Amino acid sequence: MKIAMRAFCRVYQVLFHLALPVLPYREPERHTSVEEVPGILQRLGVDAVLLVTDPGLRRAKVTDGLEKLLAQQGIRCVVYDGTCANPTVENIEQARALYLSEGCRALIAFGGGSSMDCAKAVGARIAYPKKSLDQLKGLLRVLRQIPPLIAIPTTAGTGSEVTVTAVITDRKKHHKYTMNDFTLIPRYAVLDPQVTLSLPPQVTATTGMDALTHAVEAYIGRSTTKETRALALDATSRVFRYLEVAYRDGSNLEARENMLLAAYRAGIAFSKSYVGYIHAVAHSLGGQYNIPHGLANAVLMPIVLEAYGASAEKKLHELALAAGVAQAWDSDHAAAQKFIAAIRELNRRMQIPATLSGIRQEDIPQMAAYAAREANPLYPVPRLMDAKELEQFYEKVADRAGDILWEKEDNLPDKEAV
Repeated sequence: MKIAMRAFCRVYQVLFHLALPVLPYREPERHTSVEEVPGILQRLGVDAVLLVTDPGLRRAKVTDGLEKLLAQQGIRCVVYDGTCANPTVENIEQARALYLSEGCRALIAFGGGSSMDCAKAVGARIAYPKKSLDQLKGLLRVLRQIPPLIAIPTTAGTGSEVTVTAVITDRKKHHKYTMNDFTLIPRYAVLDPQVTLSLPPQVTATTGMDALTHAVEAYIGRSTTKETRALALDATSRVFRYLEVAYRDGSNLEARENMLLAAYRAGIAFSKSYVGYIHAVAHSLGGQYNIPHGLANAVLMPIVLEAYGASAEKKLHELALAAGVAQAWDSDHAAAQKFIAAIRELNRRMQIPATLSGIRQEDIPQMAAYAAREANPLYPVPRLMDAKELEQFYEKVADRAGDILWEKEDNLPDKEAV
């Protein structure tokens, strides 16, 4: 990266870090059971609500309990269940039209990051009926309040129930972009481990690694605070303790509850301290090939962390201590290597591949340009890189001979979007 651009990025990041204490970040009102949702809506005076979910969850009848609860309390529940993995502009416009035609007054996002991102974007379009999603992308473009949003995560990964971010896919342009605004933080978050019990092992694994990515990138960046560091360390500890348990025994409520907490806390951490190049590259892969975000993050994480080198080793040592994979007396370099190796080993034990198939050489420059545009200057990464330098990650993650593992997830009950 050129010296002038490097200086601009760092100045930009310092200014945002200094502004953090006065930015209007808030946490959702947190609840622990789906049974509390009708009471929330009654408090708000809402008699018609749009439930945004995906077809897999609806087919599996995971939303049935909530729909019956709402009907019993006289609250009309209109369901949009067309959300796909990596929700599209078309998804949002369809859901928005349904919200308006049915006279809804609030939103419920029931599902993984895809459903929550879709509902957030629907809210943004309702707040700004004359603007397209393309005009609302980026940072601080959605300043008006969106309708009341209740987020019920069925995966423990994105942390979207507590974040400022929505990720949208423009399929015509094969591009994934983010909206980042404080108004997009859900007003209520329902962390009910019961609704995560049906999550398949492979989605449990990749969404859990997404939560770990949030914690790691928030921690190693240069815009941390005492609060975000503590949250990231706690989330990392929980992931290493409970993710594989949840993966191997999906009915383990203790593991499911702790993974929900890990995702929630990592979500707060990265909302305030941001992410890094793992996310930027993963978003471009999702936009181009529809690769599930959690899977892309899991595969990319050890590769990108290695590339940061000495610039991240001290903080990786601290994360390694939280994960229980290194000792205080290890050198920073040794502990960082142990942490990266532990991530690879956790991926391996959960059958997450080391590479991704289907990446075309001719697509890499454009994807790297998208990733660089997303990350620079906003993401306070340990080591700055330009688009040309980011191309290395696509080369290293590509496996053109292996099975396209991510295509097999298309019919699973829930998906990971952020």
